Amino acid sequence: MNILILGGGGREHALAWAISRNPLCEKLYCAPGNGGIADVAECVALDAEDGAAVRDFCREAGVEFVVVGPEAPLAAGVADVLREAGILTFGPGREAAQLEASKTFTKEICDACGAPTAAWARFTDEAEALAYVRAQGAPIVIKADGLAAGKGVVVAMSLAEAEAAITDMLGGAFGAAGASVVVEEFMQGEEASFFVLTDGRDVLALATAQDHKRAFDGDEGPNTGGMGAYSPAPVMTPEMEARALDEIVKPCIAEMARRGTPYQGVLYAGLMIGPEGPRLVEYNVRFGDPEAQVLMLRAGAGMLDALLAAARGTLGGFAIDWADDPALTVVMAAKGYPGAYAKGEAIGGLAAANAVEGVTVFHAGTKAEGGAILSNGGRVLNVTATGPTLAEARARAYRAVEAIDWPGGFCRTDIGWRALARD
Repeated sequence: MNILILGGGGREHALAWAISRNPLCEKLYCAPGNGGIADVAECVALDAEDGAAVRDFCREAGVEFVVVGPEAPLAAGVADVLREAGILTFGPGREAAQLEASKTFTKEICDACGAPTAAWARFTDEAEALAYVRAQGAPIVIKADGLAAGKGVVVAMSLAEAEAAITDMLGGAFGAAGASVVVEEFMQGEEASFFVLTDGRDVLALATAQDHKRAFDGDEGPNTGGMGAYSPAPVMTPEMEARALDEIVKPCIAEMARRGTPYQGVLYAGLMIGPEGPRLVEYNVRFGDPEAQVLMLRAGAGMLDALLAAARGTLGGFAIDWADDPALTVVMAAKGYPGAYAKGEAIGGLAAANAVEGVTVFHAGTKAEGGAILSNGGRVLNVTATGPTLAEARARAYRAVEAIDWPGGFCRTDIGWRALARD
């Protein structure tokens, strides 16, 4: 079949890598793609958030299946347009995508079905929000209510930091996404990423993963979209996984169906694992980035079969054959990220990095120009490796990092430290 992936980041490169390995895939397109995706798919200059344009391209190119990668096209209702046109699509419709597009919506869903999450309050008035956080004290969490490209969350360890975040967000730092803010209780524990596929009724838990949100070693520095990840995540024991499904994910999916907006696609539950068990930090309506990279390496070609089952409503009884070897990915980002950074810097050594045993380098923010690969984003490369142990996967990934010639890039040197500290 002819398949289109919407998006152009590291998550989409990993999806393209896995999907292209399945014999069901005859022709693979990606819109807009990037310098690395071009090696496994035909990149198309198409606005992924323009549902009509995507629909028309699918008709012209004979696309039979669309996988929506990022959250923005989902929030824009692209999946609804495609389904109305009879095109098989993986990803929730606009209403269901509010689970990521609106922090308030997610909190209301959790309250309605009793899913454990942090105590919260929503504000549009700066003075009221400031009075609330002063009464609560720090640490406290400030979130832009809408989509802010993974940057609209401040874990404020001091009252001054919380006040500054509220002033920035309600003052327009994130545009419409910050027109209202959600202030949450600070939750203690260890974060984990839990992914499920659902066809709106049945649920399939995927392999566990854990990412590293802070920019620098030792979990220091500002929050980012993710600086690395590994799978499996030891903190997600079988018991914890069962509790997350039964107490959080399944009740929320049932509540969505009850409201007449069934959720179909991948649901990414960011969890805080504390002494009392799992609590929901947030939902994302797409694969995590960089968690997708480690999941795709472990699932391989079988991921396409799972995505099709979710889209067709035949997920009941389906299982994925996960590779036993763990996987780990190291994000190479442009210096300055998540703040201001340079673009257009030449990156060398990619062939040598990919030649390291067990390594696949996924491109996140690159473009191909004049035969060279140039940086074109904040998070630029995902150096991903598998190995017989997590320690070996990590060693391979960092050997590949050393082979890459990009003076303008940086990475954390301690990806996987939580899991390795348990050994």
